[in-house]
Amino acid sequence: MPKAGHFAIFDRSWYGRVLVERVEGFATIPEWQRAYREINEMEEQMANYGTLLFKFWIDIDKDEQLKRFQDREKVPSKQWKITDEDWRNREKWDQYRDAVDDMLYRTNTDYAPWTIVESNCKLYARIKTLKTVVKTLEKHLIKH
Repeated sequence: MPKAGHFAIFDRSWYGRVLVERVEGFATIPEWQRAYREINEMEEQMANYGTLLFKFWIDIDKDEQLKRFQDREKVPSKQWKITDEDWRNREKWDQYRDAVDDMLYRTNTDYAPWTIVESNCKLYARIKTLKTVVKTLEKHLIKH
């Protein structure tokens, strides 16, 4: 965790258990179900010690994902961004969607709320994310 006055960005982080491990069968049902409580408890402890938690779900629809995958395959400088595993995971879209919906519902709390960022338009997604960060920081600074 970053020290006071600093920040860190985690990509997926401790949510793997309730997403990838759940869908791919790497965790048993009791393990990934227990993880929701563990996640909430850990994030509550972090918040109690003064950490501001920003949780963003970058959401695109299935058609947009396909378009982006195809674009990445066509552009040599972007080909490193797409793997066979991405295509394999795409075949499990509905399972991942169910896992995401459960994750968002079960780990959205007052101390660590999710912001769903509609991201079919990258510019909109960037602006919404930045506005959310600024608004939250301003509220925090006013309180303290």
